[in-house]
Amino acid sequence: MEGSIKIDEEVIEAAVLGGAVLGGGGGGWIDAGMKMARRAMECGFSEILPINAITPDALLLQVSLVGAPSVGSQTLTIEDYIKAVSFFIEVTGLKIDGLISNELGAVGVVNGWIQSPALNIPVIDAPGNGRAHPTGLMGSMGLHRIKDYESIQTAIGGDARKGTRVEAFFRGSIERVSRLVREVAINVDGMVAVARNPVKAEYVRKNGAPGAIAMAIEVGKSWTRNKGASAEHIVKEVLNTLGGSVIIRATVESVNRRTSDGFDVGTVSIREDKKLYELTFWNEYITLASQGRRLATFPDLIMTFDANTSMPVISTEIKEDQEILLITVPAKQLILGTGVKDKNLLKEIETVIGREIL
Repeated sequence: MEGSIKIDEEVIEAAVLGGAVLGGGGGGWIDAGMKMARRAMECGFSEILPINAITPDALLLQVSLVGAPSVGSQTLTIEDYIKAVSFFIEVTGLKIDGLISNELGAVGVVNGWIQSPALNIPVIDAPGNGRAHPTGLMGSMGLHRIKDYESIQTAIGGDARKGTRVEAFFRGSIERVSRLVREVAINVDGMVAVARNPVKAEYVRKNGAPGAIAMAIEVGKSWTRNKGASAEHIVKEVLNTLGGSVIIRATVESVNRRTSDGFDVGTVSIREDKKLYELTFWNEYITLASQGRRLATFPDLIMTFDANTSMPVISTEIKEDQEILLITVPAKQLILGTGVKDKNLLKEIETVIGREIL
């Protein structure tokens, strides 16, 4: 089909690497994303459809992970991802015409790939957001602003052998249900597979991020086609593809990280010669500042790379004495959903990281 994305090993590598970059410090681990994508291809996943391939009234179901990146998506099984969707369909009786990811990231970009061949439902290139974000509401495409909107969500995770297994179904206000799903993640060792908020394609076209997976693949290809070059050259090519303007080579001096309410939260101090920078993160990198001057603020993209290998480094991987390359890309250069443009949701970040956002 014209405009569809055909899945092969080259596309998998580009999608996961590009997704990791657009994760902006969150969105899952690269190894987990690669493993899931390759398993999906082995199971028959072969194509991602553009949103113009389906009718405006087609019903799309969002799939995601909820939890702290430091826990790692390896705590979930392939069956958990599939069960989140099949359980949703079983309980609601709804006919789902397509699956969409809630966000991008190394795992976020492949959300839905493993469920698609198992349940014979296509994946649509129209994530809720074209970058990763910390809260479920930020990926909900503005549904929380619709009066009397009722959220429906399933959450699957935990280990029956350890007595932590949970298969949950929630129906209610999107704010309350999203909080409950987060609480489930905390109670099953930190990570759940989620299916949620079915919505018509017409709404997603206007409020989601159609084309964001294709963009992630282009970003990833700017990395893969320069294999063998220096890390700085590769990262510059990534930056050029995204239309960013800032690249910093620096050393990590300190990392202050804690897990709070199912999120990784903290600060990173990095030094470039005599210049000191501060990164804050709430799963994703949120602010970058130096000497009292703000250089980038979420939903601007802030991303780190290992200066020796050029590999993207998510917030939970970054460590003291690591030499990194850091880029920023203005939000206007990204494909963003309605959720991360909401001032009330952005304001919430301030209470968590203790820095001004708006």
